[in-house]
Amino acid sequence: MKIINYKYLYLGFVILISLGNSSAISGASRWGADYFPNIPLTTHEGKKVRFFDDLIKDKVVVINFIYTHCGDSCPLETAQLTKVQKIMGDRVGKDVFFYSITIDPKNDTADVLKEYRKRFKAKWTFLTGKKEDIILLRKKLGLYIDGIQDGSNNHNVSLIIGNQTTGRWMKRSPFENPHVLADQIGNWLTGWKAAPKPKNYANAPTLRNIPRGEQMYRTRCATCHTLDGNELVGALGPDLLGVTERRDKQWLFNWLKAPDQMLKKKDPIAMALFTKYNNLVMPNMRLNQQEARALFDYISDETRRLSGESKKMQSKISNNLGNLTTR
Repeated sequence: MKIINYKYLYLGFVILISLGNSSAISGASRWGADYFPNIPLTTHEGKKVRFFDDLIKDKVVVINFIYTHCGDSCPLETAQLTKVQKIMGDRVGKDVFFYSITIDPKNDTADVLKEYRKRFKAKWTFLTGKKEDIILLRKKLGLYIDGIQDGSNNHNVSLIIGNQTTGRWMKRSPFENPHVLADQIGNWLTGWKAAPKPKNYANAPTLRNIPRGEQMYRTRCATCHTLDGNELVGALGPDLLGVTERRDKQWLFNWLKAPDQMLKKKDPIAMALFTKYNNLVMPNMRLNQQEARALFDYISDETRRLSGESKKMQSKISNNLGNLTTR
């Protein structure tokens, strides 16, 4: 299986040129039924719908394209959207609508999508349909790149956010900070009117240089993993604090570089993690040796730092208790 070409990943940070937002100023959308293909689709519940009439007409929407057996970016993208979903709360499905559409309808039936949705605890709608219809839709949304269509499931991983009523449409990276993405979806698309508060930057903290390992953790790992010893209920992956001390070093390097191969070989630890975390596959992030080393070192350093702070706190508490008993 050929995986996504990462050089297209950051296309999500540009405005979708073909769906410019000049009409948003006038408040009337020029991007209506005469532009969007009203293709038939099937939801994960087996319900028949039309793309324009039933999914986007007069709505604020988030649209992305995935396939369920992807071992690379799709699971990260879905996990990231579950964070946005959590931030937006009950607005999702009420005044903001998320849609994930498969690019592999041959394999991604309604039942397959339903199971995939359940694994990620997603609350939005997943859809399938005819391959030619989905390709047409991707082209209309500016997410079909001829240069990477080689018969595999290579695809642009950017997502589209839009307000069909106003005609404001944007292409975004799914790996944007989830709070920023939630703000863009929930506020920008409907017209941000809050007056900016004046800020005093005189006492702003000095920005520190972030090491490569921390950058990688924030952009690739934090979507599913915490690193503070406080694993969240229903987490998509284990907390990583102390993992460099609990696991064999070579095992961790192998896992970071090719988790899919370790699952394929039925590695017992890998299989146990797969089972424990709702059969979610750890994505293969194509890390080389240097990148795996940088990530390993950051997790190790952060473990030592937080463990040191914990010991200092425990010592402080003990001293305070000792002082109380001598009074």
